[in-house]
Amino acid sequence: MEISFQIENLSVKIYGQKKEMGAAAADYVTRKLKDAIEKKGRANLILATGASQFSFLEALQTKEIDWEKITVFHLDEYKGISESHPASFRKYLKERILNKVAPKKIYFLNGDAANLQLEIKNYEEALQAHPIDIACIGIGENGHIAFNDPAVADFKDPKLVKVVELDEACRNQQLGEGWFPTFADVPKEAVTLTISAIMNCKAISCVVPDERKAQAVYNSLYGDISTSCPASILRTHPETVLFLDKASASLIK
Repeated sequence: MEISFQIENLSVKIYGQKKEMGAAAADYVTRKLKDAIEKKGRANLILATGASQFSFLEALQTKEIDWEKITVFHLDEYKGISESHPASFRKYLKERILNKVAPKKIYFLNGDAANLQLEIKNYEEALQAHPIDIACIGIGENGHIAFNDPAVADFKDPKLVKVVELDEACRNQQLGEGWFPTFADVPKEAVTLTISAIMNCKAISCVVPDERKAQAVYNSLYGDISTSCPASILRTHPETVLFLDKASASLIK
């Protein structure tokens, strides 16, 4: 089952189950990667993390993709935690997909770098040198994309990467998804690609399952385009598809 409709520039696709949703997103991302490789011999990809991406990443690694021609970036990382920390996004991506598919090159955002400003500068330069063909993102319970929570989101951000303070709703989401034992253990800061960096990408796949995301999805689609719901800006991007399951789409009439 698939229900499709358009809101402004944004294509919305709703599926009955998470598995269907993840498979459809993987098909879309695969097409974009293959198109880029066909046109220029290589592709640049951004991957997201979190519980929302499980079904998508599981499906993506089964596709016939020439990973030796793909350079991978990731969206964000907690400030100050090591790659071995159970909640590290570097660890997550390695274990859930990257160690299995072996891309040509991976640029990890090291939130525990000794010189974080230099790490950010180098990452921005790498992004500029590798225009992104397809970004795979999600939407947070507070409407964030990457770690651009409402209080720090900037639709015209001059930076591509920055350190941000995480709001209470975002930190509670990380706790609720089981990445940390207590709220006090959830970092207060993270390093994230900005909204400008995401909107610069040629195409965006946004995968958002679960009923806990239903209000954020509704606000993204029907609220004002405003940093009060950062994901609302996706309605202005020329090539974005929002993949939902029945639960996350439950407030859509």
